[in-house]
Amino acid sequence: MRPGRRIPDRLARRLVRLYAGLVLYGASLALMVRADLGLGPWDVFHQGVSGHTGLTIGTVVIITGAAVLLLWIPLRERPGLGTVSNVVVVGLAMDATLALLPEPGALAVRAPLLVGAVVLNGAATGLYITARFGPGPRDGLMTGLHRVTGRSVRLVRTGIEVAALATGFLLGGTVGAGTVLYALAIGPLSQFFLRVFGAPPSPRADGGRGGSGGSAGDGPGEGRGEGRAERPQRRPRRVILRP
Repeated sequence: MRPGRRIPDRLARRLVRLYAGLVLYGASLALMVRADLGLGPWDVFHQGVSGHTGLTIGTVVIITGAAVLLLWIPLRERPGLGTVSNVVVVGLAMDATLALLPEPGALAVRAPLLVGAVVLNGAATGLYITARFGPGPRDGLMTGLHRVTGRSVRLVRTGIEVAALATGFLLGGTVGAGTVLYALAIGPLSQFFLRVFGAPPSPRADGGRGGSGGSAGDGPGEGRGEGRAERPQRRPRRVILRP
């Protein structure tokens, strides 16, 4: 009976990890908005559009994610549960956090809030990516353009981020120290948290019954020894930055 319960248990853990990561990701973006010291490139764009349309920034996040997802069709990218959930959950969590969190006035409060938001964003990224339910819409756009154009992932990603940042800035989005901090810190932070959340316990460590942190280990190669259990830790590095 135990072997039959293992797969549902692992799936449940992966789902908790996915949705916890997406909710925390949306919350981290809201904290950056409240810090008012600069946003990440895509959120500069979202904030700029929000200011011109009267829509909440979370609603703009959802609409933009859905529009980006439509671009997957000609690129022949395949969305997963995590991709679709990403479109909806991040925006809802962002608006909910903004509704609950008052605007801090003093810089002595806003600066630590910004730093905490960026760290939380990295942790949330590690959670939802290691759940392995599919990349975020913008990451799929990146990999699709990379495959179709033959350009490097770095060049494609940089082009997308610069375009979003420039458009958002022209629309009135907030660019500042937070933008620079996010750009410099999110890669190393995401890589760190991918390692923290990515490697499940070895099957040998619990008598061959499978690890309790199986979300990153589910899939081909699971339960075949310690060497293969390390693999998922390295695989997600292609999609570090954004849901």
